[in-house]
Amino acid sequence: MSGHDSLTVKELSQKTWIDFETVLGANGGARGCWCMHWRLSIAEWMEGKGEGNKKAMKRLSQREPAPGVVVYQEDAPVAWCSLGPRSSFPRLERSPLLAEIDDEPVCAIACVLVEKKHRGSGLLPAILEAVCDYAAGAGYPAAEGYPIEPRDGKRAGSDTAMTGIASAFLDAGFTEVARPRGDRPIMRRKLRATR
Repeated sequence: MSGHDSLTVKELSQKTWIDFETVLGANGGARGCWCMHWRLSIAEWMEGKGEGNKKAMKRLSQREPAPGVVVYQEDAPVAWCSLGPRSSFPRLERSPLLAEIDDEPVCAIACVLVEKKHRGSGLLPAILEAVCDYAAGAGYPAAEGYPIEPRDGKRAGSDTAMTGIASAFLDAGFTEVARPRGDRPIMRRKLRATR
């Protein structure tokens, strides 16, 4: 596994848009999502599926704060992470499954997608480490993730793995703070300010 020191993180912007497209692939992640799943109602997401969701994310990439970061190994984009305050993700806020557990201000890691040829390489914990360094530098006191914990040794499908895999969060120093469903822990990591 490559250490997180070999990874760099850049905010999604017009300059990094093509790298974001590389990571998400032609389908925009799972089923034309373009990482708008947590940002829109299900009706809006379905209506924009594909090109509409892509345009919506492109608009977000032109605003502050950035809607997420592209993670690089050397100069190659290897992952995308959608992150920000929970309030940036209305569908997450409304989710009965992933309801807010307290009032601590967290950097919600809503989605983490590893570029196709790097999946299964063991890179995810290092990606999460790099993302936590970014979140600490942005002043967040904690990072919070909503990964899946695949059951019975099965692999998670792309629709459920978009939030990450629990074992990778554990390897990156997160601890479980709630478990609203057997396969769905809520995990958190305290961050040290790096400003």
